[in-house]
Amino acid sequence: MSKRIYIFDTTLRDGEQSPGVSLNVNEKLEIATQLARLGVDIIEAGFPIASEGDFQAVRMIAENVKGPTIAALARISPKDIDRAWEAVKVAEKPRIHTFIATSEIHMKYKLQLSREEVLEKAVQGVKHAKRYTDDVEFSPEDGFRSDLDFICQVVEAVIDAGATTINIPDTVGYATPEEFGRFIAEIRRRVPNIHKAVLSVHCHNDLGLAVANSLAAIANGAQQVECAVNGIGERAGNTALEEIVMALHTRKDYYDYYTNINTKEIYRTSKLVSRLTGMNIQPNKAIVGRNAFAHESGIHQDGVLKERTTYEIMNPEMIGLVQNSIVLGKHSGRHAFKKRLEELGFKLGQEELDKAFKRFKDLADRKKEISDRDIEAIVESEIRRIPEKFQLEHLHISSGNRIVPTATVGVKVDGELVEEAACGEGPVDAAFKAIDKVAKINVSLEYYNLSAVTGGKDAIGEVTVKVRHGDRVFIGRGISTDIIEASAKAYINALNKLVYEVDEAELEKEE
Repeated sequence: MSKRIYIFDTTLRDGEQSPGVSLNVNEKLEIATQLARLGVDIIEAGFPIASEGDFQAVRMIAENVKGPTIAALARISPKDIDRAWEAVKVAEKPRIHTFIATSEIHMKYKLQLSREEVLEKAVQGVKHAKRYTDDVEFSPEDGFRSDLDFICQVVEAVIDAGATTINIPDTVGYATPEEFGRFIAEIRRRVPNIHKAVLSVHCHNDLGLAVANSLAAIANGAQQVECAVNGIGERAGNTALEEIVMALHTRKDYYDYYTNINTKEIYRTSKLVSRLTGMNIQPNKAIVGRNAFAHESGIHQDGVLKERTTYEIMNPEMIGLVQNSIVLGKHSGRHAFKKRLEELGFKLGQEELDKAFKRFKDLADRKKEISDRDIEAIVESEIRRIPEKFQLEHLHISSGNRIVPTATVGVKVDGELVEEAACGEGPVDAAFKAIDKVAKINVSLEYYNLSAVTGGKDAIGEVTVKVRHGDRVFIGRGISTDIIEASAKAYINALNKLVYEVDEAELEKEE
């Protein structure tokens, strides 16, 4: 009989620690809501002690997201644990996840504590968390590089203290599948009370082995996998949720395990996380990459047309990649547009629907046919969830290989039109400089990416930018069939996020 594997999603905690990623409270809530639709068992919503923003995000998720367990991370200290509980106590199913390092290198150089001191702190920390909730998870950080005898001693003690989930991390991605599987098997064999807790693993991808190591752990008794959407996270990232889930689903003949994940929500979740984090998905990424179900070879194409399973071990519809024969264009009405949105899984309020339909009509005037990916781009990039202090009204570019690129922009600032012009190294640079003159905010552009949403000469261009203000980074996205307009929209989107989150008085001091 198949056994269940619990999916612990850490996109909003470890995933947000990816370099250059900074999510606001509303964006975290949007991702958490989608993770609940996806069917994850536990959402690690954040690290409440890290900042006031992180605390507020965890609390908002705990208040609003129903279904999954909501976990908050905390170091072993009482102050961390108290703060974590304050954030998650309103959740339908709260969990405190506490940790302390157990490897010799971490204990000696980072903690400067003896084994006995670490053991004592681990037990006291779990007991402190247990005062608040019955659901307590404990992680021995850098577990795989820890002495096996010592880690077994710690695990047995914290289970006696009340831990109900034990997570074994390969914090630096050092393990290989065979030895990690053996390590998990030894913990199960040596810890006499291990049956009283769920055994979990958290693998990093520094050697590209996170998914393989997690599967090896499952084969040796792990019951929970900690992972992140698109595999994002510190350094090379974490176990990719979509890969571990689809590996178990596709090879259930071999593993005989199942998850409660709604696989048809995988693609949408992947796209949402990519959009909000500004981390583009590589084309050859397993499961969710643009090329994951593409066939270039003539032999492969012929085989798939005759029988899909000749070269496809998964049906793209399984992850929510549904192709529809209905073609939308400028003559399509509101009803057809709304129906297609629903088929794609979007549930918009009346105001959002009106805005999306207007944007659809504007795009249909420029493109003969509107694809599903165009519609997704409209909804994901154009339906704002924050107030817009700045709105692009018009844009004029003068550029060429023999003239200095110049941009004139008209931007509504709190409803009033402001016009400025600027020169730059190129048309995009000129447009950004003109917008800077309007906004009067001191920012630096750290990242710019342009990609085509679909093929063809009339393809939508999707631009992602990251701008830095002080020690914070803000991500903006914009779409248009005109790449300069898409760039300006992305830049303005990032500025709108900035003014939404940064105190206005602080911005006024900079002027």
